[in-house]
Amino acid sequence: MQIYPAELVDINLFCQMNMSYTTDYVWQMRTRGDGRTIDVHFDTIRLPRPMRVEYPRSPDELVEHWQLEECFLVARDLKDEAIGFIDAQSQPWQNVLWVSNLAVDPSYRRQGVGTLLLEAANQWARGHALNRLMLEVQTKNHPAISFALKHGFQFCGYNERYYPNGDIALFFSRST
Repeated sequence: MQIYPAELVDINLFCQMNMSYTTDYVWQMRTRGDGRTIDVHFDTIRLPRPMRVEYPRSPDELVEHWQLEECFLVARDLKDEAIGFIDAQSQPWQNVLWVSNLAVDPSYRRQGVGTLLLEAANQWARGHALNRLMLEVQTKNHPAISFALKHGFQFCGYNERYYPNGDIALFFSRST
């Protein structure tokens, strides 16, 4: 497997890739306030049955991000077929590389492709003097939450209405 800068033809393939996922767990948010304090808790809740979730982003966003000519990398298998990608934008004023999209073809998941893409983005960030990686995931995306925690990311915030469908986004960060 090799990692390369994405080309326009790759973006067209990614727009057609099945980026949905299945989850058995969600992070359920609870808030409580008394006027002086606000407590926010996220509990990992097992669902009564596996839930299939559609990817929350528009394919048009991929083209826009690719046109920025920043960190948009593709993983290719031994047959030179695109099997996954990572799309990230630099925010130099915060010394952050913000991962917007990380997706792997379903038939290649849990085989290290996401890890290779993440590490390639990490190297890109270091090469551009960025010292943090940030990513966001839906509270429903337990596979991505587990992936982030496994790779040293720490929970650092949330936004209650981040996605167009109104889903909550969880934010995770780590040093490069």
